[in-house]
Amino acid sequence: MTSANALPWIVLGAYGVLIWIISPRHVGADQFFSGRGRRGDEPGFWLLVASGAISWIFAKSIANAATLGQAFGIWGGIGYAAYYLSFVVVGVTVYVIRTRGGWGSLSEFLVAKYGPLCAKLFLAAIAIRLFNEIWSNTKVTALFFGPEGSLPYWIAVLAVTAFTLYYSWRGGLRASLLTDGAQMIMAAVLLVIVLAVVGPGLGRTGLPQVAPAARDAGITFFVLALVQALSYGFHDPVMTDRAFITRPGKMLRAFIVAGVLSGGFIFLFSFVGVYAHTQGLRGNPVVGVAGLLGPAMLVLFNAIMLTSAGSTIDSAFAATAKLGARDWANDDAPVTPRHADRGRRLMAIIAVVGNLPLLALYLGDKAGPAVIAATTISGAMVMGLAPIFLLSWVKSAGRLSFHMAFWPGVALGVARAVETASGRAILPASMTLGQGKYALDLGVNAYGLLLCTAGFVAGALVARQTAQHRKLAA
Repeated sequence: MTSANALPWIVLGAYGVLIWIISPRHVGADQFFSGRGRRGDEPGFWLLVASGAISWIFAKSIANAATLGQAFGIWGGIGYAAYYLSFVVVGVTVYVIRTRGGWGSLSEFLVAKYGPLCAKLFLAAIAIRLFNEIWSNTKVTALFFGPEGSLPYWIAVLAVTAFTLYYSWRGGLRASLLTDGAQMIMAAVLLVIVLAVVGPGLGRTGLPQVAPAARDAGITFFVLALVQALSYGFHDPVMTDRAFITRPGKMLRAFIVAGVLSGGFIFLFSFVGVYAHTQGLRGNPVVGVAGLLGPAMLVLFNAIMLTSAGSTIDSAFAATAKLGARDWANDDAPVTPRHADRGRRLMAIIAVVGNLPLLALYLGDKAGPAVIAATTISGAMVMGLAPIFLLSWVKSAGRLSFHMAFWPGVALGVARAVETASGRAILPASMTLGQGKYALDLGVNAYGLLLCTAGFVAGALVARQTAQHRKLAA
């Protein structure tokens, strides 16, 4: 093994030692799900800020930010950062849900407002999201250890997954919060170093002037992000679980700050892609810039990817435990060790199952990408969640409103995913809005959101009419 090949493993070893020191050795069953301290004290403001921010700086998000910066210039970074408005949307909505209804989780609220079946449909959608978080983050990280499918690649997948499962198994959400704090500091320091390296080069050349078509495509992506930010955060339990572990006012303030920090982080990291554009690099901009600037930059990028992937995966493990051991059965009884044991078993299951899509590379050039595309359906089908949560104050809205908002979004999301996987046009070209690669996605999401909202409102009107008729008949 050469020194260059050994560097990623040295970084992984150092990262593992630091996280092992920070993570708690043992927590009680309540701490496992609530993230509280030994004395029952709720997480502090800055711990919640750091945890919320770093748990949404996914390894794949960092890679995507650089890729978009490379393709669309500064509009790529602005567009991706716009997704972090989800913190404000979710924070304000959950604040209202908690202060007006006193609900302890989104699943409790959904059961009361729309019924148990609707709550389970929602939980099934976010389970797919958690499943995707495992393989997508281990893959991005493992690519720093070797080409996809190589022995170092698979060893890295196993090492990152097993180590993260180890400390999550012991500490649940409490371990996730504590390690998130350290991971946020590490990521911020590493980002400053990266910008200090690429900044002088950009200062000399200035921001690249992208072609008008690329600029317009970047603006289209920005508008798409604004539309999806209305629904995207609700289907991520990594974010929404953290909205219920402190007092509502503290949560709202922390979410706003976390959104600014994580969105700012993503925007600044997109300058790696902008730098790649100025240097004429093609392909993966993170790998390209690391190769251009030498082994030290490769180590920095590797450390950032490990940090962000670890924080996302441990949060996904904690969310899976809560979903399966508490939320699915709408179990609001006091937490017992039995709940924690069930949660740990579910963590182990998703650690294995969540990496299975990585085997798709052995299915060929067509089947493999199709399998990967099929696993990402949940991200496209959640547009109906916007009216379900944002208009939940409508008193007559019930299960009919839920279904008339949820299923059109699922249908459009599945159609778009099949279209992407098969390469065959399903949705009409007349749905496109804007320019470039994301024009059809913007049209599908914008029109889809209008359709879902109209369905939600229509369901509420029908329910109100039905209730009035029954009242008159009685």
